[in-house]
Amino acid sequence: MLAWLRIVIDVLIACGAFFALVGVLGILRMPDTFCRMQASTCVNTLGVIGLCLGALLYAIVLKQDAGSAVKIALIGLLILVTNPIGAHSIAKGAYKAGIRPEKPMETDDLGRDSE
Repeated sequence: MLAWLRIVIDVLIACGAFFALVGVLGILRMPDTFCRMQASTCVNTLGVIGLCLGALLYAIVLKQDAGSAVKIALIGLLILVTNPIGAHSIAKGAYKAGIRPEKPMETDDLGRDSE
């Protein structure tokens, strides 16, 4: 029983690490601020979900440590809540500072809301 659970934990942690790595590569490869922010926020949040689920399973089932499980759950919850808020704030600040995407936007909701 523990062998397949260990495989599931390892796969979740590997998936989380993969998405975190893809998020870093997205930051390095994307052309403008808004694309970089999309890569860093969405993909890294998905990576954190995988890492936290794997760590939670490890802490609850294999280690049987409730204190660590609560800390991991709180860290994951805080990241899930603060990543979108932080990305929205940074995007709004960048837009107000005059930074625009390289390609013209089809709709300009931030510009409409700023007027």
